[in-house]
Order: sequence, then C-alpha cells, then structure tokens
Amino acid sequence: SDNKEFGTCLKNGDLKSGDEAILKEKRPLRVYLIAGEPSGDLLGSRLMRALKKQEDGRVEFFGVGGETMKAEGLSSLFDIKDLAIMGLLEVVPSIPKVLSLMSRTMKDIEEKKPDVVLTIDSWSFSEQIHKRILKRNLAVPHFHYVAPQAWAWKKGRAKKLGALMEHVFALLPYEEAFFAPYGAHLTYVGHPVVEGGASKGEAERFLEKHHINKETFIVCMLPGSRKTEVSALLPVFRQAAILLKEKHPSLQIVIPTVATIADRVEEAVRDWPVPVLVLRGEGERYDAFAAAKGAIAASGTVSLELAMSGTPHLIAYKVSALTAFLMRRFLKVKYVNLINILQNEEIVPELLQERAEPEFIVETFEKIIQNEGVAQRKKMASALKKLGADDLETPSQKAARKLKSLLDERRQEKGPLYEGEALKEGLKKK
Repeated sequence: SDNKEFGTCLKNGDLKSGDEAILKEKRPLRVYLIAGEPSGDLLGSRLMRALKKQEDGRVEFFGVGGETMKAEGLSSLFDIKDLAIMGLLEVVPSIPKVLSLMSRTMKDIEEKKPDVVLTIDSWSFSEQIHKRILKRNLAVPHFHYVAPQAWAWKKGRAKKLGALMEHVFALLPYEEAFFAPYGAHLTYVGHPVVEGGASKGEAERFLEKHHINKETFIVCMLPGSRKTEVSALLPVFRQAAILLKEKHPSLQIVIPTVATIADRVEEAVRDWPVPVLVLRGEGERYDAFAAAKGAIAASGTVSLELAMSGTPHLIAYKVSALTAFLMRRFLKVKYVNLINILQNEEIVPELLQERAEPEFIVETFEKIIQNEGVAQRKKMASALKKLGADDLETPSQKAARKLKSLLDERRQEKGPLYEGEALKEGLKKK
C-alpha cells in the first residue's frame, strides 16, 4: 500500500511540505546488481537476502545474475553463461558479444534509474561498466563487491579502483591496507564462504537419497564453472577416475555442478567407464562433500567450500599455453589457492598445467586422504578464521549494513540520490 500511495502521489505531483522525506523512506530501495559468474551469483544472492531483511522487504532488485539471484527475486537481463569466460585466447572471440552485453546493461541502468549500482567480482566486465557510468555522468552511486586481485597480478588495477568507484567491499583482511595508498576506499566484510552451508553437509542424508552403500569410496570432482575450464579439465579427470577405480573398486565419482555448465558436464561423462553422479544446484553439494573421502577440484572459490566442509582436496588447473605463459610472467604471489596464500604454505596441493596430469593427480590425492586428511583439515581451519569464520555477523550482513551507510552518507553530503524522473517531475510540480 505504501508503494501505491507513493506512485499515485508522484503521478499527480501532489507533494506537500515534508512529504519528500517521508516518501523516500517508504519507497523501496532500488538496487542494480551485476554478477558475471556463478561465484558472484552466489555472493549476490546472499547480499540480496541480507538487504531484504535489513530493509524489511522494501527493496527492488534489477540487473544481471544467475540462478541463485533469480531465486531471491532478480529478473536477469541476460544469461550469465555468456560472461563465464577465462583465458586470453578464450576471451578474444567473445569480445563482440561482451561489448553488446555491456551496451544492453548500460541502457537498462539508465532506464531503471536505480538508487545504487553494485558490480560483483568479474572485474573485466565490471570495470567497463563503472567507466561508462562515469563517462555518461550518471548521478548514481556505484560500488564494487570483491576487490580485484591486484596484489596477485597488476598493481595498475589498484590505481583504477580508486579512480573508478566510490567504495569497494573486500573479502580479504589485508586488502584495505594494500589498496589504501592507491586512493581506493575499501571495507573488509569477510568472505561469503563462511556463511554458506558447506560446513553443514550431512553424509547420511546424501547416501540414503542416492542409495549408496556406506563402504563406497566417494570422490567429488569439480571441473569449474566455465566452459573453458570444463573442456580442459574433464578429460584429465576422466583418466584420473579410471586410475582411482583400479585402486578403489567401489569408487563412485560425484560431480556437483552449476547451471552454466551442467548440460555440458552431463554430456561429457556419459561414456566414463566408472560410476558418475552429476548433481545440479547448491542443495546437495555440501552433503556430497560430507560423504566424500576427498575431492579433486578446479582452482577457485570451491576450494574454500571444501575447506569449510573439512573435505581433503587438491586443485588441478589447465589453461592455454599462451595464457599459462602470461600468468607465470605476471603472477606476483607464490600460490594461486587462497588457503595457501593466507597461510603462506601449500596446504592444498596445486597441480597446475603440466602437473595437472592423471597419474600425478591420483598420487597426490592418495597422500592427502591418508588418516582421513586430518593434517590438512587442521591447517585449513586456521586459514578460515582469517576470513571471518568465527564472527557473529555474516559477511553479507556486514556488506548490506555498509551499503546502506554509504547511501545515507551520500544523501547527506550530496543531496537526494538518483531517484528517477518520476520523483523529479513530482518535485518540479510542487
């Protein structure tokens, strides 16, 4: 009813003294979110949930997202599968499509006239969106969630961060200090993995649902969330599965996947000579982790989820030869896995490029599952504390609170936010 009153008042231009402030309080907060890949989609969905709770449901969402953001009420402008690209050679052919999607996104922002634009991760796409917002002089606050890993790659990105946007919500404890000298304003909120359900999986539930014997040797394989990752890793994982079957006759491979590549994975594993179960969605993912003896995964956020679940695991990764050459030349850190970076130790084995071969994967896997992976599990738990695992407030709650605080500060310092032509016209009539 508040929304209807507000709309009628705007339409008629009947704004009496003091009504503007009251109406702004009643009007839903309009948030434009942009997440370009599954990890950002999950992050966005949790932020949406926190914002709805914080605003007592008075919030409207627009933008770009995946399945989990859609489940929270977002109508995505396009399918994020088109942005799930990685690697220099892999990106180049997709440039025309990506530019077209940027244009569509900017047009939608101008039409929707949100109170705030928040990009989530996917730095290459997000950077261009912020550049266009500034170039077009749109009077909309624009923030970013997940600082680009300038500390691992290019310090030039740190300079761009401060120049392009007003504020960044950071996942890692050391990023505030790193970006400060470059004029970037960051707030550390913690890593979203600590608020997921990864630590609450139930092995018994998984076994019962899929009629799997308790003695079955379950191994989770996670080939990534991008088409290029899946294409590079699934053939390697297939051969590793065959070798594992020789060592463990009761082997059951479980592949938790995401919407962006689920069909591709199911098609690829049909001819595997070992039992394979492909899971869709987040629901059973953590139960599978709990039931598994260990996991073999692509590099990425999934390693943190496995750490939260206490599942022994290694990461394996392959990219094109040129991309690998450039990565080795420009990478500024010793490790690529965040657990290892936080502890400055290879707690989670990193099998990259030529090391990501079936024989070596299986050999390394057998080592980490010894004694049920107790040694690795203890060290992973120590790293997770640095990401906010023991905090009372979740990262999403912290981010939602900070977002509202920034918008309130902006309103006080610079006047009304970018509230749309309807409100402007109503004020003119008054």
